Amino acid sequence: MDFREAIDRLGERITHEQAARALGVSVASVRQYRLPPEANAHRSAPLGWANVLARLAKERICELTLLAEELEAPSAKRPDNR
Repeated sequence: MDFREAIDRLGERITHEQAARALGVSVASVRQYRLPPEANAHRSAPLGWANVLARLAKERICELTLLAEELEAPSAKRPDNR
């Protein structure tokens, strides 16, 4: 899997801004990494990018799991959500 595919699969769950911050690069750099290799502005993603994006994905899993648990908690139940 390449950088572009990974970012696309993460979709709106992880923004370019969040990826840039985690990678320690600019948003413009993230956009350049996503360009097709034949594009003049294409740049190779930094070493370790896959581990960084994997960590971000795992963080989102934890956040969504906590949200699901909160929504399922008895105190979150409303009369219309039996």
